[in-house]
Amino acid sequence: MAVRLPRPRRFDVYVALGGLLGGLLLWGVGLATRPHTEPYVLLPGRWPLLLPLVVMAGCELLRRAAPRTALLIGTPAIVLDTGTQGNLVTILMYTDLMYAAVLYGPPASAHRIPRITGLLTVAGAVVPFAVWREPEALLIGVITGLVTFGPAVTGLIVRNHRDAAEAARLRAEQTTLLAEMDRTQAVTAERARMARELHDLVANHLSAIAIHSTAALSLDDPKTSQEALVVIRENSVEGLAEMRRLIGILRDSSGDAGPSVAPTLDGLGSLVDGARANGLDVTLDAERSEVPAPVELAAYRIVQESLTNALKHAAPGPVTVSLARRDGSLVVSVRSPCGGRDAPRAPGSGAGLVGMRERVALLDGTFEAAPEDSPEGRIWMVRAILPVSHSLQGDTA
Repeated sequence: MAVRLPRPRRFDVYVALGGLLGGLLLWGVGLATRPHTEPYVLLPGRWPLLLPLVVMAGCELLRRAAPRTALLIGTPAIVLDTGTQGNLVTILMYTDLMYAAVLYGPPASAHRIPRITGLLTVAGAVVPFAVWREPEALLIGVITGLVTFGPAVTGLIVRNHRDAAEAARLRAEQTTLLAEMDRTQAVTAERARMARELHDLVANHLSAIAIHSTAALSLDDPKTSQEALVVIRENSVEGLAEMRRLIGILRDSSGDAGPSVAPTLDGLGSLVDGARANGLDVTLDAERSEVPAPVELAAYRIVQESLTNALKHAAPGPVTVSLARRDGSLVVSVRSPCGGRDAPRAPGSGAGLVGMRERVALLDGTFEAAPEDSPEGRIWMVRAILPVSHSLQGDTA
């Protein structure tokens, strides 16, 4: 099967053509590197000079497409040229082949060729001197080094610099990519945090407004409608205050509304009172203890969302909220009656459980929400275990 050589690069074609024309010019004017009278000129005359020149020019076509092949073919050609009067352009093209073989060849060849040419240079100086005992014999090693070892070392130096520059470019690209990924993750995390905060801030109040407005519209009782409107107004005012707080978080500190203090466990009493005003039979059992601010905020939001879900979905009956410290963790539990209602009292987004689960996951805690059997009947249990044994930094809302 015929071997198909790779297509030469355009620049290599120019190099080969220039070398061929330059060599033919020297050949035409009769300029050679050695006179024909020297004893080691085995092929005297002008015509033998053309064969190494043409072969070397052909090898230049492959200097980058197939550098090892070009060097393997060019080496016999340069040896043949040493048996003639010699053409300077042929020698120069061979040094370029040596340089290209190291620069563009495989990594193994790039390190092997300088070692081989270095040994040839030493041998070219030592062996002739040992045989002839003439100082001029050392010039053979010098010429060998200039033709082989010098270009090979130059190619290796350029290759190392090129590889270092490429590695630096790749590192810069990776750094840019990682920075972009970090920025994207930060934006995504911030959007998720604000989505949880927005949901927790307004869902409770809007659910109460929806439930009581439905009652006011469906019951033809002025007193009941008046009570419902009072609750609607209270939840509207509280929801508006919470929205102002959220807007304050989003604003720059130089704006006209700075962020307010995040809710704490001290506010659970007011939260439960609001749930009772909305019609829930809520009991709060909370142990007073110091916990990190992220844990405090997460516990508050979990209770708030659980009470909102109880208002929309729970059957009539008592709702129990409890907080207790156990084994270095804060355990938050909310129990509400389950079943007995065909449809929720107010529409929901379905993001409440997801938001609570995300808050707990950010604190490396555990979360579960599922129906359970109890002596009082079927209940819906929300339980979150928030680690507080180690210091937590930052707002995990």
